[in-house]
Amino acid sequence: MEIEGRTDTTKENLPDRLNDRSKEKPNRITWFTSYGDAAIIGKMIMSQKVDWSLYLVADTEFMAGRDLVLSVSEAVLGGATVVQLRAKDLGTKDFLELASRMKKLLGKSGVPLLINDRLDIVLACGAAGVHLGQGDMPLPIARRLLGPDKLIGISVNTLDEAAEAERLGADYLGLGPIYETSTKQTTLPFLGPKGIQRLKRQIGIPIIAIGGINAANAGAVKKAGADGIAVVSAILGAKDVRRAAAELKNIITPSCGF
Repeated sequence: MEIEGRTDTTKENLPDRLNDRSKEKPNRITWFTSYGDAAIIGKMIMSQKVDWSLYLVADTEFMAGRDLVLSVSEAVLGGATVVQLRAKDLGTKDFLELASRMKKLLGKSGVPLLINDRLDIVLACGAAGVHLGQGDMPLPIARRLLGPDKLIGISVNTLDEAAEAERLGADYLGLGPIYETSTKQTTLPFLGPKGIQRLKRQIGIPIIAIGGINAANAGAVKKAGADGIAVVSAILGAKDVRRAAAELKNIITPSCGF
């Protein structure tokens, strides 16, 4: 495999690079073996290019039959930079049809589409990657199936979970819940801005804060060190989806305006 002008080695001599740090070079992509081990040679190129600032979770259950594709289109026009499609209430055929429509829409904007949980949908529609929970497909297996070019995010609530996800090669973390939220039932403790600060000091990959974030607290979340905020109702629950996205975007990146 060719990696930035260098022909990569086979699985047999890969452990040499894992053990010999003198052979590593900065600003290279992360290479994963077929077993999911990560040789830390820098960030994956695709992950570096992603603007994580305003991460929209497009949840079909929350929309309750309303036009999700239209709302996502408006959110992107307002400033959403990443879209994750979550469709736990849909069968595979309907999920794939919706994901394909979403991929076509977002392809024109350059905003990456991530799929919640379903690797098969990622591969079938050509999405940019997958977001996995702690009880979903193990990250090394997901990487083996998706390959090195797809983004993989992991939901975490503790430093141990975050450190393990980073070690295994996650591209970003969904950290939460930050505040109490009505869009997803959870028994996990709320972390608040201080929880973000604690992880940010020890984790090197992007941290996307999620859970109860809105225009009233997004500034505090960003100030705590989050690389982005993930929202559902703060955008999709608004009467004017585009304006809601623009207001959030302006809070976390004030130069954007509306």
